[in-house]
Amino acid sequence: MKIRVLWVGKTQQDWVRCGIEEYASRIRRYAPLELLEAKEEKGSAAEMMRERECGRLKKFLPKQGKVVLLDEKGDDMTSRELASFIGKSRDSGTSELVFAIGGAYGFSDCFRREADRIISLSPMTFTHQMVRIFLLEQIYRGFTILNGEPYHH
Repeated sequence: MKIRVLWVGKTQQDWVRCGIEEYASRIRRYAPLELLEAKEEKGSAAEMMRERECGRLKKFLPKQGKVVLLDEKGDDMTSRELASFIGKSRDSGTSELVFAIGGAYGFSDCFRREADRIISLSPMTFTHQMVRIFLLEQIYRGFTILNGEPYHH
């Protein structure tokens, strides 16, 4: 199963890029991984920004696979629950598992309706830059849990 992670906007800080590279290389030990960036919309009303950014994200969605959106109002999951979700997706023959991180104003209602799952990393608010690292770390952690490795204890 391939993992694809989508986000809106360029990664700006070097330390965030380093974190992304670190966890991306770790994930690639377990599964093919693709990281894709959609252009951030500037200077419009929030709803228009959401629509345009989601239109760009939609172009990166595979024809088949599961789409998981990260949203503060999504379902809470523990690391073990995320690992189980990844494992069940893989074991059920899902060809591609896509995680999407929206822009500053989140996802359009239309894009949300097309998702297979909406999850939250935390009830706290983080920058969209930092969420990239947090998500990749949790995906990596999920694979180590599935493989019974000592990273998660």
